[in-house]
Amino acid sequence: MELNKELLTDLTMAKGIAGNEGQIRKVFKQYAEPYSNEFVEDGIGGIFAKHVGDENGPRVLLAGHLDEVGFMVSQITDKGFIKFQTIGGWWSQVVLAQQVEITTCEGKVYRGVTGSKPPHVLSAEARKKPIDMSDVFIDIGATSKKQVEEWGIRRGDMITPYIETRRMNPGSPFLLAKAWDNRIGVAVAVEALKHAVEHGHKTVLFSGANSQEEVGLRGAKVSVNIVKPDLAFALDTGTAGDTPGMTEKEADSILGNGPQVIVFDASMVGHKGLREFVTDVADENNIPYQLTFIPGGGTDAGSMHVSQSGIPSIAITVPVRYLHSHTSIIHEDDYLNTVKLVNAIMDRLDQDALATIRENA
Repeated sequence: MELNKELLTDLTMAKGIAGNEGQIRKVFKQYAEPYSNEFVEDGIGGIFAKHVGDENGPRVLLAGHLDEVGFMVSQITDKGFIKFQTIGGWWSQVVLAQQVEITTCEGKVYRGVTGSKPPHVLSAEARKKPIDMSDVFIDIGATSKKQVEEWGIRRGDMITPYIETRRMNPGSPFLLAKAWDNRIGVAVAVEALKHAVEHGHKTVLFSGANSQEEVGLRGAKVSVNIVKPDLAFALDTGTAGDTPGMTEKEADSILGNGPQVIVFDASMVGHKGLREFVTDVADENNIPYQLTFIPGGGTDAGSMHVSQSGIPSIAITVPVRYLHSHTSIIHEDDYLNTVKLVNAIMDRLDQDALATIRENA
């Protein structure tokens, strides 16, 4: 398959933090509507395109998540600087000297730069320590609180990283963007829906994305109550371990070696029967994959698998360098192979496959 550059660019350039994901829902609807019988939305913003291949087949949930890590305006100083609340997990060292965009309730967008005290005025001891997030501010080129408010900026407004989505360099397989976590999962959900409709499937498919994953896997707690799936797949991102200084214990995946099938993370132990089904499908179709342990993170599968009476769940993820920063990098082959794997899974899923998955738990 060819890379759908327009889909990836539209998803990553759109702005959407937890609780403010409307732009992403709009993009998802645009691409998913031609393949959807109807859209199913929950009360806090999750959205799924439903398509019935076999009304007696297993109910399958393919779930990316809409939100990206970002910030929220918490204070406007008298001199017109912005203080913020982090939304999602941030390390203060990657926040400094970056461009951001503030989106007002009216949809106006203002550019800003994150700042702090320059190193010239810090003590030698202070320079050795990570900066406290409370000491970081955003400079939007305003001169007063009154001017900021006249621009329409208020407490609670969304702040997102700013960077142009692009190929790293001509001929490079590496793609640079903000919000690969987790717009890449939303893209996989779109492509899997398209494939299932065009090639036929034997399931009741719900393909889309949860809300508010980055603040505690919250949306996944809600969507399963509406969808009531027999099987659930979290389509997300995972840490890469192929940069200098990383150890296999910290992260065991390499960009370009295929999607990650998560065996264990901080939110769940992947369902054994479903994991074996997924890896058998990958092996039969010669799709590369990486069995991955991520003890320091989690996905929406962590909430989905303990919902209802227990839902067999697994996370299939795209490895990413520099997660939860302005500048994250993926390998395009990992994305394309993730799509191939999820498509192959949909080709195989039926009631007999569901019975085998459950038996092998």
